Amino acid sequence: MTPLAITAYTATTATGTGNAALEDALVSRRSGLVFNDYTDALMGVSLPTWIGRVAKIEDAPLPDSYAALDCRNHRLAWLAIHQDDFIVAARAAVARYGSTRVAVLLGTSTSTIAASEAAYRERAAESDRYRGRDGERDGERDGESPAAPRHADLHHLHATTSFVRDLVGARGPCATVSTACSSSAKVFAQAARLMAMGLVDAAIVAGVDSLAASTLFGFRSLGLVSEHPCRPFDVRRDGINIGEAAGFALIERVDRVADEVANSAPLLIGYGESSDAFHMSSPHPEGLGARLAIQTALDRAGIAASRVDYINLHGTATLKNDAVEAALVAQIFPASTHASSTKGWTGHTLGAAGIVEAIVALVALRTGIAPGCLHAEQRDPVCGPQIRFDNQACEPGIALSNAFAFGGNNCVLAFARDAKALRAARERSNAAR
Repeated sequence: MTPLAITAYTATTATGTGNAALEDALVSRRSGLVFNDYTDALMGVSLPTWIGRVAKIEDAPLPDSYAALDCRNHRLAWLAIHQDDFIVAARAAVARYGSTRVAVLLGTSTSTIAASEAAYRERAAESDRYRGRDGERDGERDGESPAAPRHADLHHLHATTSFVRDLVGARGPCATVSTACSSSAKVFAQAARLMAMGLVDAAIVAGVDSLAASTLFGFRSLGLVSEHPCRPFDVRRDGINIGEAAGFALIERVDRVADEVANSAPLLIGYGESSDAFHMSSPHPEGLGARLAIQTALDRAGIAASRVDYINLHGTATLKNDAVEAALVAQIFPASTHASSTKGWTGHTLGAAGIVEAIVALVALRTGIAPGCLHAEQRDPVCGPQIRFDNQACEPGIALSNAFAFGGNNCVLAFARDAKALRAARERSNAAR
């Protein structure tokens, strides 16, 4: 595929707001995970686990002009988009290309479901108050939802995407992708297709997913939530920690940006998608869909597996996911490739995981520091030499980011540090063929 320039990006996670906080946490190996206090404060229900909670959200309501849309997911999106001058870059792109030539593509797993949960809880409480002395409901009030969260643009999957679109002023294609944990990886692929078809010149891609009772208790019901800080690829791993996060990236056609930017910006060079549909919540035991996504991303990028320097693995710290992914990496990539999962820093941020971990890959390309696996100490024997627990200084030119979701919905993204690194990787790949 023709490379695409990533001219701006930012991530806000439990490690802090913006890229500097994320980079500092990765380098210093400072986890953002805390013991769960979310469900206690929200519902008075204890759920023993660790979570990746973004600070400041509760105390940062939206401006008055967006008061009707105020909810945790929109607060998270607002907080993140204002970091690293991203909203400035996004609005500048809209002004430069015209509003109809810029797409807004956002991945999310639950969107604003926490607001809907709150509405149901409030409705139940109000219904109890409306009961008369004879135990019957007040007929005039029965069936009403609370007034505050009834806004029509709040309780649906596309709500946060519409909110972001309004913030940046874009009027091009606008879509929400909800394929569980691969959601905000697939928006990169969707952006590439829109640009290949000539429909847009730039795309604002994003992923936003906030904490919600539905996800915390839902994953617990599946037996996938750990009571400890998660330990990807550790033989003692026993489940995930849920996190929340928001990430944004501005992708532009290389032929539409200045030569200096085209030569220095990180590049999206490939993507691979697959849907093996083996099981609702377990990966294919041989990783057939994941393997197809990896190989398709490499083929689109025009590089061999031997040229990949760093892989941000999906690495959820569940028994089956990590075993299948580790075996695939050992089969496909050389021992020199550095691979790791960073969910020990942020938790599993569900629909936002794809873009957050893509940005981790971009940080590794820019800084030359490939992160390890936080909290992991005892390697699972299934792991090859590629999977490292410690951070490593290197000079990466090519990076992959894996996102493997429920239902076998997979997406792998390939990035180059810059145009020079891509040329070198492609030349060496061609010479080896």
